[in-house]
Amino acid sequence: MLATLALVPLVASPPAPAAPPNIVFVLSDDHSAAYVGSFGNGEIRTPNLDKFAAEGVRFERAYVACPQCVPSRAAIMTGRSPVAIQMTRFSAALPREVPAAPDLLRAAGYHTGIVGRTYHLDGSEGPPSETNAVMEKHGLRTFKDRVDFLHKGSQEEGLQKMEEFLDQAPKGKPFFLWVGFSDPHRKLDKGAIPQPHDPARLKLPPYCPDTRLLREDLARYYDEVARADRDFGRVLAALDKRGHTGNTLVVFMGDNGGALIRGKGTLYETGIRVPLIARWPGSPKPGRVCRDVISGEDITPTFLEAAGAAIPRSMTGRSFAPVVRGEGPYTPREFIFAERGPHGSGLPTNSAAFDLGRTVVGPTHKLIYNVIWQIPYSPVDFGGDEFWKEIEAMHGERKLDAKIDEILFRPQRPMFELFDLANDPHEMNNLAGRPEAAEVERRLKAALQEWMILERDHVPLPVPPIKGQPKGERKGNRR
Repeated sequence: MLATLALVPLVASPPAPAAPPNIVFVLSDDHSAAYVGSFGNGEIRTPNLDKFAAEGVRFERAYVACPQCVPSRAAIMTGRSPVAIQMTRFSAALPREVPAAPDLLRAAGYHTGIVGRTYHLDGSEGPPSETNAVMEKHGLRTFKDRVDFLHKGSQEEGLQKMEEFLDQAPKGKPFFLWVGFSDPHRKLDKGAIPQPHDPARLKLPPYCPDTRLLREDLARYYDEVARADRDFGRVLAALDKRGHTGNTLVVFMGDNGGALIRGKGTLYETGIRVPLIARWPGSPKPGRVCRDVISGEDITPTFLEAAGAAIPRSMTGRSFAPVVRGEGPYTPREFIFAERGPHGSGLPTNSAAFDLGRTVVGPTHKLIYNVIWQIPYSPVDFGGDEFWKEIEAMHGERKLDAKIDEILFRPQRPMFELFDLANDPHEMNNLAGRPEAAEVERRLKAALQEWMILERDHVPLPVPPIKGQPKGERKGNRR
């Protein structure tokens, strides 16, 4: 049976605590779930996040709505898909008429703020100048009107502004603070931490060729994650110093997957599965693990329920606050959905700059629909880096493992990819078109079809009509 995708009704949430909790949301940048110690990585050093997970609840299967910063953050902040709110374009500004978490919590009596890494929802700020002119002419940048305290800057500056926000927060009034980290976004710093990770000790995914340059690059990614972990510890310490620990819901999440092979910009696990950890003040059941699928769309509904506020009818996200609290009724999702669209403001010369894809993830399997299947994989944010250039040269010289070469350099991608995540977590074996997987493929395509129709998606639907369809169109339905 397909998951019910009807819009969430506007109903009063369960009774909130006598005093609604403060809410602090810490968002790391380009951070895949596999790169936190408590998520099963034995080499990465994330002591603060691991301790935090032991005190709260870790969400093993949290997915963002897009493997790119802008659309993903739009979904996180609005409880709706990027498709529905027309935020699939990387340069888009969140429409003024679409309420976001700061607006809704402010209306519920919260003092609100955003600090640190740019929140990415006021449209492009860099070149071309024509884009900036449009933003200014039409007043599309709205976040100065949505929050009480707004800052954009480096990670370190953000931590300083966090202290300022906490000191200025009105007494007797709950606050909501979104803290944005730059780590572990590229470019990856050398010397991010005093004792760097040893490249030789790292375990590589099976789709990565084992080269010295790749290992050194991945070790720098580990180092930036460790720096983010250190700074997350500073966030918790700042709350504790001011006596807020006992009345603050803290949530840590990655905005999308890392700029790694088959990561950011792709709909594979490294691209859309992110760390999500939450701690509810006084939860009676610390150290839990939730294995239900969670969507980035679910974050704001969860904040609203925690605050005792109503969830707007327009939101397709669903609250998982009962899981964070460790009590109360909760109906998990059957599916999550994600999209891939333009990246940055580049022309459509390769799949890094422009791609169209959709995915549905269920209890055990994932279906990826590569709408523009004709173009090959191009990495996002590291296509010019030395380690990738070396891998390209190895491909040209036929020095790569045959399976890795097929995955990374096939001239055309399959239109559909189907993976058994329970038995193939690295997505190495495409089951689409195989008789033994026909039923699960049909079910996932039907779920994706329903979601795309309800969200008014603009790309072709994955289940085409058969009767009277020209033969030429059927030939194009590649696997």
